[in-house]
Amino acid sequence: MAETNNAAAEAVKEVKVKAPKAEKAPKAPKEPKVKGMRIAYEKRKALYAYGFLAIWIIGTLYFFIRPLAVSLWYSFCKTEVTIGHMNTTFIGITNYINAFRQDTDYTEALIAVLTETLWKTPLIIIFSIFIAVILNQKFKGRTFARAVFFLPVIIATGPVISIINGDMDNSGYAGGAEQFSTMFETDMTGALLGFLGVYNISDKVTDMISTVTSNVFNLVWNAGIQIIIFLSALQNIPYSAKEAASIEGATAWEFFWKITIPYISPMIVTNLVYTIVDSFIDPSNGVMELVLSKASEWEHGYSAAMAWAYFLIVILALGIVLPIINKFVYYEV
Repeated sequence: MAETNNAAAEAVKEVKVKAPKAEKAPKAPKEPKVKGMRIAYEKRKALYAYGFLAIWIIGTLYFFIRPLAVSLWYSFCKTEVTIGHMNTTFIGITNYINAFRQDTDYTEALIAVLTETLWKTPLIIIFSIFIAVILNQKFKGRTFARAVFFLPVIIATGPVISIINGDMDNSGYAGGAEQFSTMFETDMTGALLGFLGVYNISDKVTDMISTVTSNVFNLVWNAGIQIIIFLSALQNIPYSAKEAASIEGATAWEFFWKITIPYISPMIVTNLVYTIVDSFIDPSNGVMELVLSKASEWEHGYSAAMAWAYFLIVILALGIVLPIINKFVYYEV
């Protein structure tokens, strides 16, 4: 009986040994521990963006918005400079009234700047388109020619433009201003009218033609940025449009008016705004000289009033011009 029990026990052990062991289920991988704050990826990106923008926002508020608000407050006040302080006395719109009713220099300078901007802006835009179309063609020395037309933008500093305009007394040079400045002046009006046999025409027409011809160099000097913008627009005209125009047998003149002008018309608006603003904020124009001179004479309130009135006039001019020009702009959808 004992032997039978021992045999049964050994058989059970053999069965247990021979039976395959059940495989264990694989364990799930452990999630890596995140050190520090647990923030979603999108929120982290937003925080990084706000961190980089914070520097710009602080700089804009402190170096632009704050002085702008202070100058607006000064325009309604009578200012008096004391040691380490600026005393202000609120006088309402008196400074604005004095600028337009009593100060004849301001109104004359304002009319002169508006008139100059009115005739100079179309000439700069037309000249820039013409030069950009030429520079967009393939010819030897094209890169050098582009650099020549953009060179004035690089070297157009205060002393350089003063020397060119003949104002060498303010640029550190004592003599030779008239001789040097004549290099950049031209009197084509008399010669052209004499060549055409035209005499005794209206003095106003003669003066206008003389003004335009004598400012040819300044027009070229102020067209560098506009040429680059038009050149980039010309290079973005799709090849399919050029190919379709050539298949249809369009001439160069038709291609210019039917393809080129519509495609670069958004850049015409951009250059128009840039040229108008650049003309208005030119330190050499009469209004800017008057504003800066009043500020140098410690009349900060009156100077601020003239500057703010001038700024509103610029905004009004842009508000009139842009809606009219936008009606003729082609925007590709």
